[in-house]
Amino acid sequence: MTTPEARRDMANAIRFLAADAVEAAGSGHPGLPMGAADIATVLFTRFLTFDPTAPAWANRDRFVLSAGHGSMLLYALLHLLGYKDIDLDEIRRFRQLGAKTAGHPEYGHAAGIETTTGPLGQGIANAVGMAIAERHLAARFGSIVDHRTFCLAGDGCLMEGISQEAIALAGHLKLSKLTLIWDDNGITIDGKVSLADSTDQLARFAACGWETIACDGHDHDAIAEALQAAIKSDRPTLVAAKTTIGFGAPGKAGTQAAHGSPLGTSEIAEMRETLGWTHEPFHIPPETLDQWRIAGLRSGAGRREWDERYGELDAETRGEFDRVMRGDLPSGLLQAVQRGKRRLNQERPEVATRKASEMALEIVTEAVPELLGGSADLTGSNNTRVEGTQAITPEDFSGRYLHYGIREHGMAGIMNGLALHGGVIPYGGTFLVFSDYARPAIRLAALMGLRVVYVLTHDSIGLGEDGPTHQPVEHLAALRAIPGLDVMRPADAVETLECWHLALTASDHPTAIVLSRQSVPALRTDEYDENRTARGAYELFSAEGEAAVTIFATGSEVAIAAAARPVLLKAGLPTRVVSVPCFETFARQAPEYRAAFLKDASIKVAVEAGIRQGWDALIGPDGLFIGMEGFGASGKAGQLYAHFGITADRLVDAVLARHAEIRGADEGEPGEPAA
Repeated sequence: MTTPEARRDMANAIRFLAADAVEAAGSGHPGLPMGAADIATVLFTRFLTFDPTAPAWANRDRFVLSAGHGSMLLYALLHLLGYKDIDLDEIRRFRQLGAKTAGHPEYGHAAGIETTTGPLGQGIANAVGMAIAERHLAARFGSIVDHRTFCLAGDGCLMEGISQEAIALAGHLKLSKLTLIWDDNGITIDGKVSLADSTDQLARFAACGWETIACDGHDHDAIAEALQAAIKSDRPTLVAAKTTIGFGAPGKAGTQAAHGSPLGTSEIAEMRETLGWTHEPFHIPPETLDQWRIAGLRSGAGRREWDERYGELDAETRGEFDRVMRGDLPSGLLQAVQRGKRRLNQERPEVATRKASEMALEIVTEAVPELLGGSADLTGSNNTRVEGTQAITPEDFSGRYLHYGIREHGMAGIMNGLALHGGVIPYGGTFLVFSDYARPAIRLAALMGLRVVYVLTHDSIGLGEDGPTHQPVEHLAALRAIPGLDVMRPADAVETLECWHLALTASDHPTAIVLSRQSVPALRTDEYDENRTARGAYELFSAEGEAAVTIFATGSEVAIAAAARPVLLKAGLPTRVVSVPCFETFARQAPEYRAAFLKDASIKVAVEAGIRQGWDALIGPDGLFIGMEGFGASGKAGQLYAHFGITADRLVDAVLARHAEIRGADEGEPGEPAA
């Protein structure tokens, strides 16, 4: 049992590592690590279950630092506890190029960093997702999955709207193994929280079904008592720990001056006197470091006991648990997809691609038992739930479908947490236009390289009467602008199934599958097993010779391109139609493959019911584009396509006009040399 003096020194070790690292970097946020050091000391030395020697241990407790600006708190802890990735050199390199100790915690940079945080509130949603994953996997695999999720959040995290979406669902689901610790220091960068907010946070959480406990965030016994009560609760728990930001800094503690800037050498020198810390920067006395390293080994016995229980599992269960935690797909998925494609080639259904996605889900849901779906209240419109799939409820987490409610941002952040936890592959649906609400979390999924699938339906003016508020025009371009996100817009049922297969096999990045409300014809009628969508763009209909015209199209507009082709052929222009389900996968193809579409002399034209942005990479700045230039309107789909000129007739007219221009230039005007 450590003495109060030893525990004080352990907390001060965090404070000075944080203050010294921020000072050396010349930037950073020292206030939160200094204020929350006591909370972290109690949590990591007495409650959190983990093993620095096996940081990926499946049954470890998850710790999420939602207030990611306080990253030095986490880095200091990882170093002190003995995680090999964060040594003193990394602490000294805080915020420097190439360092594992980035300005905000970056998932994948070092063991012990469970998620990328920084945009406030995202970590809360991630933690909710992790807690859901734990309950779901426990329902599937039994007591081999039995751990908790802890999240440390600040005032800013609680102000961001995503926090409300996440905590409301967590309270509804009664996630009793989730504890959110609020670093209640009352300070933001602008000054006191009271400048902009007067929310009674305990009442707010209680209204969402949470247990709420307040404590002194610098009293170790009080913190321990609060955490013990949280563990015993049958609901998620908010621990409101009242702290002083920049604790120990005599001139700046409790003020915004300690929040987002280095304290200054004189302030740190006075802080050393105030706290009785006589050691040089980055030096931790051996007796204090020993106490931290002992704490790092505290869970070793628990892990060994878990290893014994794991070893007692039957071989089939153990193998399946290992497989899903590694993220490997079942061996039968490819065969199931190929059988499904052959059936679609025979049946040739003319359905909306959202319906085709439901048909694909029937195949992959059976083949991939770790697939965990959901929708932001639009299940019947997104077609995201297949027959026989049970919903997750507060009483039963064995289901495979989550009703997220009207919480697009929260859903996307929670799906990130599900993927980060491991053992599940999350997908979630909403309308494409509402991807704006989810975009910050989608961006983070791409930044972290997570296998998350977004089912985005009602993809164009083709949704009709709901009008321009619901008709996406810039959203495809906006999503395509996110590095690391594959945006797939299939043309028919076969391409849709191929998109789902690609999304599931994409273990290192997220995928958005963008789907129509209106029906589309069956265009892919080949008998081949090859996933042609994996090329990103491929020749759907050939020119039967050297192409004079190349029409690129996506989604429902591929049918428009196909309708224009015979008219252009009759006009003497050999025309090929290139389906472009995914810009990103096309960009990853060999230069020779891409050149076959882009470098020939044919007239290039693209048709898509969205804005032109992004298409010049395929058709060039002089290429023809048939699409949207502004917002939509209310009306039936067919009327709207005609109204906005997204038709085969307009496409043909544009190509013929361009061909005439080129022919005129080649022949030259009377009295002028040919071009």
